[in-house]
Amino acid sequence: MASRFRRRTILSARHPRLPLRHLLAILVLCATLAMLMLRGYVHNEILADHRVRPEAATDKVPEKILDGGPVIDTRGGRADSLRVPDHHIVLTFDDGPDPTWTPKVLDILKKHHAHAVFFVTGSMTSRYPDLVRRMVAEGHEVGLHTFDHPDLSYHSTRRIDWELSQNQLALAGAAGIRSSLFRPPYSSSADAMDDRSWPVTEYVGSRGYLTVVNDTDSEDWRRPGVEEIIRRATPHGGKGAVVLMHDSGGDRHQTVQALDRFLPRLQQQGYAFQTLTEALKAPSADTPVTGLELWKGKAWVLLVKASDHITGFLVVGLAVIGFLVFARFGLMLLLSAVHARRTRRRGFRWGERPVTEPVSVLVPAYNEAKCIEDTVRSLMRSEHPIEVLVIDDGSTDGTARIVEGLGLPDVRVIRQLNAGKPAALNRGLANARYDLIVMMDGDTVFEPATVRELVQPFADPRVGAVAGNAKVGNKDTLIGAWQHIEYVMGFNLDRRMYDVLRCMPTIPGAVGAFRRSALERVGGMSDDTLAEDTDITMALHRDGWRVVYAEKARAWTEAPESVQQLWSQRYRWSYGTMQAIWKHRRALFERGPSGRFGRVGLPLVSLFMVVAPLLAPLIDIFLVYGLVFGPTEKTIAAWFGVLAVQAACAAYAFLLDREPLTPLISLPLQQILYRQLMYVVLLQSWITALTGGRLRWQKLRRTGGIAAPPNQPARPVMNGRPAG
Repeated sequence: MASRFRRRTILSARHPRLPLRHLLAILVLCATLAMLMLRGYVHNEILADHRVRPEAATDKVPEKILDGGPVIDTRGGRADSLRVPDHHIVLTFDDGPDPTWTPKVLDILKKHHAHAVFFVTGSMTSRYPDLVRRMVAEGHEVGLHTFDHPDLSYHSTRRIDWELSQNQLALAGAAGIRSSLFRPPYSSSADAMDDRSWPVTEYVGSRGYLTVVNDTDSEDWRRPGVEEIIRRATPHGGKGAVVLMHDSGGDRHQTVQALDRFLPRLQQQGYAFQTLTEALKAPSADTPVTGLELWKGKAWVLLVKASDHITGFLVVGLAVIGFLVFARFGLMLLLSAVHARRTRRRGFRWGERPVTEPVSVLVPAYNEAKCIEDTVRSLMRSEHPIEVLVIDDGSTDGTARIVEGLGLPDVRVIRQLNAGKPAALNRGLANARYDLIVMMDGDTVFEPATVRELVQPFADPRVGAVAGNAKVGNKDTLIGAWQHIEYVMGFNLDRRMYDVLRCMPTIPGAVGAFRRSALERVGGMSDDTLAEDTDITMALHRDGWRVVYAEKARAWTEAPESVQQLWSQRYRWSYGTMQAIWKHRRALFERGPSGRFGRVGLPLVSLFMVVAPLLAPLIDIFLVYGLVFGPTEKTIAAWFGVLAVQAACAAYAFLLDREPLTPLISLPLQQILYRQLMYVVLLQSWITALTGGRLRWQKLRRTGGIAAPPNQPARPVMNGRPAG
């Protein structure tokens, strides 16, 4: 299994198949949003309308309807009504099914061999289809009560049709039936029919439905007490009745208790508890559905169930990300303060003596013609003695000729056929003269003190590698400003934290230093993954070396300036990090330094660099969900609370790095837009890893916008000539 994963996702990560990955990532995101929208729709959080009209005139309602029974027939243009025969009671229950109270009601009915009519809403039927199936199986009748319980007198015939059809769809999916019985929400008795509700009744009849109101209201929704419910539900003089009760919409324990007494009491008085069609001696109102209508209903119920499950998982994910976000912020703030206090205290030194020995600087370059001159010239102003090796990895834009044309001392150009960055670095390592190795990218500019600050930790013989402080040089654009925030806050605070915990996951390719002997012990740079910097750093940890962070070793790098370039870079980073974690997974079970890194470093890197970024967009997804479905005020307050914590951490990071706070103005927009892009990139990386997709190196188009720092001091002299 392990070797197969390596073969599919590491050794074969060379050829692109990105359009499919993009599509799959976007489809997963859209499916998640669709499931949330479906849940909001089914839970009456969208299209819900709780308005109730006041009573109106009755001029348009026929007298025989006002004076008639609770069963109103307006089919085929009729206007008739029916009453239930004497000594027959049709118990009706509204607003269900409810997972708590409906089973209790059904148990009581079964106990006393009674039948009833349940007027169910489509939203509850979709969520609890098993209860509707049980109603039908136990001989009860099921009627429609609309999908999400609006007062239909407010709505058009189109909305009425929609409420009925959706209710039928849910009923077909739940129990394989359709019903011709309908009860309007907020209805009562026939004599309460008015000029607003009557047109609805007429229209519903034209669609083939019998409208069933009531003539005996238990008013159980008021919870007046068990005996009072029984009194109000009992018809007088042996008359028949359609009795209104509720099995949903609140606490119904009084209804259940009253029902258990009411049924045997009236049965002893000679009453029969039947469904409506049983009492009227008519064909059943519930008829089976088959074919496409049945399968559409089943698909609907399946989707609703899936949306509830997925939403449940998302809520758990939101709780997890909430914990991880605050845990990470807490750790970063605490441990970065510890790191800063330790390295900035007066008299702090890495060893007994400062490191003054010369350094070999390796600059792998592939088509860096626009940047390479600024990169090399910035090195020429270094305050530390260096040699510079530019390894041209098969460039086709004249990169090597530009460096050679500069004619700078102690700058060598090594040419090779295109073999990738790890091979270029290994070639440079083989040709380096010195035991301390600095690695940088071909689009990066060093400050004069960068190399000196970068190698000082090597005064401690336990240190095998040093991470520098990479900064965004082209931060004058919106994307650049967002990446600047990310570098200062996410990368450098993280590195301080990981330094204290002794599990630094990555020496940045833009600015890092290594002890040659440490590199040689772990076999040099590997091309097993697309993140060779993370791979080598983890290998050094497992070999027992310390990896530390030098905050004063600043390097200015050219960040991607377009969304496409950013996508390509972060896709490689994310996928490469996953590969490196998988490659070094055995450290979880090993002893010594490797085991310590495996049980401390790998879990932290996995949680904070892979899992947390993948789950982070849930904060924004639930923001949108809360804004649409409510509670709006609490949702906004929670989101701004998280943003405030992030802003505080970002401000602290900027102050710690002595950066102006102005870019933080764009932080809210970064959280809304930039983070979503990073989410889709990481999701695409997950899909690539899980499906064994192939990926090649993505070469960013450079603009050469990072110039060498002005007014640099002269380079130190070695053996009577400028040090190189």
